Amino acid sequence: MELVWITALGVGGATVIGAVIGFLFKGLSHRFSDIVLSFAAGVMLSAAVLGLILPSLDYGGDYGLLITISGIFAGALALNLIDKLVPHLHRFVGMGEEPHPPTHVNKVLLFVTAIAIHNLPEGIAAGVGFGSGDTSNALMIAGGIALQNIPEGMVIIAPMLAAGISPSRTFVCAAATGLVEVIGTLIGYFAVHAASAILPFALAFAGGTMLYVVSDEMIPETHAHGSERGATYALLVGFCVMLLSDVLLG
Repeated sequence: MELVWITALGVGGATVIGAVIGFLFKGLSHRFSDIVLSFAAGVMLSAAVLGLILPSLDYGGDYGLLITISGIFAGALALNLIDKLVPHLHRFVGMGEEPHPPTHVNKVLLFVTAIAIHNLPEGIAAGVGFGSGDTSNALMIAGGIALQNIPEGMVIIAPMLAAGISPSRTFVCAAATGLVEVIGTLIGYFAVHAASAILPFALAFAGGTMLYVVSDEMIPETHAHGSERGATYALLVGFCVMLLSDVLLG
């Protein structure tokens, strides 16, 4: 349980680290930020497949394939519903871009809310990994999510500062989005730990949410500024790094 708490704080804390970097380097180039985000996308993609979807098949028994496919689509549809309620992250501002000043602070707060809502299922995915009892897979999933949270924390800073929100309040809002992920991690862990019968579906559901985030949020953002080739190779490197880690640790 201590490891779950430490990991939950680490996953959420990665957003805070990204926020600090966002304060220090508000003028980062698109190419650099796209490479970082693409690497994180590859890590998350590998973690989703190796750490969640394949174990779901193993735990599902005779109905493993049906349960896993159902869980993947259920996770994706859940985030699709969220996307209908809050805007996509890349509709607000690209990483490293100096945004146009929003006409209302409410627009920026909606932006922060969107990130916070998207963080919840990612935290649940990390918690479900620990609930499965496979610590190495759980750490791989959490590591992938944490890497993605760093550039996500970076993107929060510039638009809030441009809207006239004080640096201290900006940092508190960024930290709050990370806290949501800590809560999600604990929810995922306790839900699966209390009802192991739902583990195969929960693993696939979490994998579906991560696949959705990679495809719907991260890849479009990294391909929007003319650095598609570099972003693609960065994604492949991230995927292979996690694949290598899984083989060596597994």
